Amino acid sequence: GAAAVDTATVAVGAVIIARDDIPEDDIYAFTSAIFENKDAISEQHDKGKELDLDFASSVTSVPYHPGAAKYFSEKGKTVASVKDGAGAGAGASRALSFGTGSDTGTYYAFGGVLSSYVSSNTSTAVTALTSGGSKANIEDLAADNVQLAFVQSDVMSYAYNGERLFDSAVTGFSVVAALYMEQVQIVTTNPDIKSVADLAGKSVSIGAQGSGVWFNAVDVLGAYGIDAETGIKPVYQSFGESTESLKDGKIDAAFIVAGAPTTA
Repeated sequence: GAAAVDTATVAVGAVIIARDDIPEDDIYAFTSAIFENKDAISEQHDKGKELDLDFASSVTSVPYHPGAAKYFSEKGKTVASVKDGAGAGAGASRALSFGTGSDTGTYYAFGGVLSSYVSSNTSTAVTALTSGGSKANIEDLAADNVQLAFVQSDVMSYAYNGERLFDSAVTGFSVVAALYMEQVQIVTTNPDIKSVADLAGKSVSIGAQGSGVWFNAVDVLGAYGIDAETGIKPVYQSFGESTESLKDGKIDAAFIVAGAPTTA
């Protein structure tokens, strides 16, 4: 086969957030279990190798949960801000649900590894659930359907500030950690499509409306003067569905925003 060639693309951060009312001890246990056991976690999923305390503690757009800030501070890392009044939830720990993404994406695979590791090695029980991605996770978190969630850094900021698809600010959450960078990948089986500009008029999967994939597709297409609703034939599919559609020749290309390697 041809030699692999690096391709320049844009990337966003994969961030875990938590409801403000989750007790400090639970988030401390979750954060420390992950970062203290990088090697054991890396054996189960490659993304473990990318865990890095500097990157984890680098988020500036949303304040950190006190439980996470406490762990980072013990490691000599100062976060930009800590959420006032968060982590004060009294009472016994409850089992925590963790909203991830579609079952063929990196959020779900890695989220499952993290959840089972924390559950097995601390007194905090965490269960990873599949979901519709970033915007759905933030809505589920606000409704207390989940207590932890994966989100793209850009969508997290839109929610917190009430921008774009968020009619009003959603602020009842704080940051646990940034885990890795996820790449905006554009996949095609059509040899005539060599650049973003070539997607004009084509059938393109751009993720569920409001997912991080969708936001990134809208922005990347927009940079080339292509409207995501009218400049292409948009298809709103998960990564797994996009893979099948590409195989079957039903679509020309798909946006997949996920850390490599991506199951789909």
